[in-house]
Amino acid sequence: MEPNNEGGAQPSGPAVIYVPPHATQEELDNLAAATKCGVTLTGSAALATIGPVVGRVELSENENTYRFRVLLPGVSRDEKDFSCEVRPDGKILIKGITTIGEKTVIKHSHVFKMLTQNFPPPGHFSIEFQLPGPVENQLLGGSFVDGILEGIVKKRFPA
Repeated sequence: MEPNNEGGAQPSGPAVIYVPPHATQEELDNLAAATKCGVTLTGSAALATIGPVVGRVELSENENTYRFRVLLPGVSRDEKDFSCEVRPDGKILIKGITTIGEKTVIKHSHVFKMLTQNFPPPGHFSIEFQLPGPVENQLLGGSFVDGILEGIVKKRFPA
């Protein structure tokens, strides 16, 4: 493995860091800031075990733009419940509410008790990740269809 440009340190590959529930927001922010391409999940997004996982992120780029796709099954698309903030430094902050994963479901006057719980529980969540470089702080394009949020942002180049 070739050393990177930051003091000769070698990249380690994918990793998962467990942070106890009593961690402060400052501790979470410091962990997220320590990596250039990390992903931070909080709230109900962090509680999923098996099944569709809220917050899986894919990143891609071309000469002028970055593209991100985020898996958000069962997330409300209502504007009062959902937001996606693009910051000039390339940080993306998504906040929302999952609407599935309840213990009891009422459909067509029938009450169902869940026998399996494979979705994250309902509730608020946030997902934060860093694009590889700075950006113009607005989306060029985007969609939120079939539980997948896709965004395209223009890279910001030095003047």
